[in-house]
Amino acid sequence: MEITGLNEPSAHLHGKLSVLPRPSQESCVVLIPLPEHPRLRSNASMTHDGPTNHLEQNRRFWDDEAAAWHGPLARDHWSREEPSWGLWATPEPQVSVFPDDIAGMRTIELGCGTAYVSAWLARAGAQPVGIDLSEKQLATAREMQAEFGIDFPLILGNAEKVPYEDDSFDLAISEYGASLWCDPYQWIPEAARLLVPGGQLVFMRYSPLFALCVSPEGAASPSLFRGQFGLTRMERDNNVQFVLPHGEMLRLLRSCGFVVEDLMEIQAPRPANRDYAEVSADWARQWPSEEIWKARLAG
Repeated sequence: MEITGLNEPSAHLHGKLSVLPRPSQESCVVLIPLPEHPRLRSNASMTHDGPTNHLEQNRRFWDDEAAAWHGPLARDHWSREEPSWGLWATPEPQVSVFPDDIAGMRTIELGCGTAYVSAWLARAGAQPVGIDLSEKQLATAREMQAEFGIDFPLILGNAEKVPYEDDSFDLAISEYGASLWCDPYQWIPEAARLLVPGGQLVFMRYSPLFALCVSPEGAASPSLFRGQFGLTRMERDNNVQFVLPHGEMLRLLRSCGFVVEDLMEIQAPRPANRDYAEVSADWARQWPSEEIWKARLAG
């Protein structure tokens, strides 16, 4: 199964803070296995068919292709006084992605890209860490850190196996990072391992309805072009993306110890900032092209 035309996700950012827990090994290479943990139940594992080389395939995609058009967006995102989210630049006050008590929180951005979300977190008083597979994305993030004078740890590594100890963070966040490009049956249990009891997970991704309606030619239409059952891994010839249906996502989050607090389906504004090759603003005013999940780790 494949989704065509999903080739312009939002960008990301990174940095360094001494008060944060130190990685359990050198940050430039992440080779540690996913630790055994009581929160990771037996059904929180890969359940879909297909090759497992998505990390390397996506790393090549971002380093060889996507960084060229995504990198120039970094400065615009870093310079924003207030966060805005996703394809339609939904304002932070409208969705409240950041917790009210964000100041002082230890945060991990999973699949941070150019790390602008981590920069927003740092400005809000959090203590962020960013991790991403793409050397070129992280290089752009470091340039932005130097330009804007915001420093926090940036780790070249795999968001499905993060080199930090259990219970290291208060908030795990992903805006079109691990939430789209990593296997949810790996990165969500990993987020649970990294969070303290009561810690929060917030992520933004394409909606399942959008995935079902993206045509073979690349644009979302009012018609369904693929079935929902079995919708998990969607491949193109040069990248792999993951979108779980709502029921499957709910079961996965619950199996990892999360309590879902909110699911926000985003509507494009009128007027919209732009159209995209994969979805028009007119389509996204009628049906959600993207969504934000908020969950809290029980305990």
